[in-house]
Amino acid sequence: MSLQDKLDAFKADFRAGKPPYNAPPEIHPIMERATAELVASGQAGRAIKAGDRAPEFRLRDQDGNEVSSAELLAKGPLVLTFYRGVWCPYCNIELQAINEVLPQLKALGANVVAISPQTAVNSRKSVRTNSLGFPVLSDTNNDVAAAFGLRFALPDYLVELYKKLKNDLPAFNGDPSWTLPMPARYVIGADGVVLYSEVNPDYTHRPDPSDMFPVLQKAVRPTQAA
Repeated sequence: MSLQDKLDAFKADFRAGKPPYNAPPEIHPIMERATAELVASGQAGRAIKAGDRAPEFRLRDQDGNEVSSAELLAKGPLVLTFYRGVWCPYCNIELQAINEVLPQLKALGANVVAISPQTAVNSRKSVRTNSLGFPVLSDTNNDVAAAFGLRFALPDYLVELYKKLKNDLPAFNGDPSWTLPMPARYVIGADGVVLYSEVNPDYTHRPDPSDMFPVLQKAVRPTQAA
């Protein structure tokens, strides 16, 4: 089953109000309105894309260790995924899918990191809940997400809905701003140039991890000139 098949199956259960979420039906039009507005804004098209130079970053992982993109790229290509947080089931399904192909990604010489705005304690929860074999980095205030063009502010009506659902982003993130990153997946070459990018303002849609394999294979074994 592809990652999107898994996400679609979850979405169907969520919309049907099945346990454990028991989501009230009135929330769905509100969430879909916010997604449609973000799509219509065109922000995804302005984000960092293939061919651009990736912004450098230094962030702390779930255990407080500093992780430098430059140091990772000195070892080879970097797979980078931006996600919303451990509270987002779509994000957890995606992280699990990436973790499943981690051996293949490492065999192709890539390091993998995930970035979210959540605090270290919630990053540790992400690693533990999803049995991740790669680090989760805390992007305070979504500053790195902003450098990639991914940070957006939730509209007021969605903030009110999140508050009613007790989805307290300021507590999750240690940041009062009510901002999130658009989900995004990147493969960055050792020279710092983005080789692959998928940015989707609809958080229920994520690319399959296998889409990265041809890009990494080419990065490892570039085509020889005739």
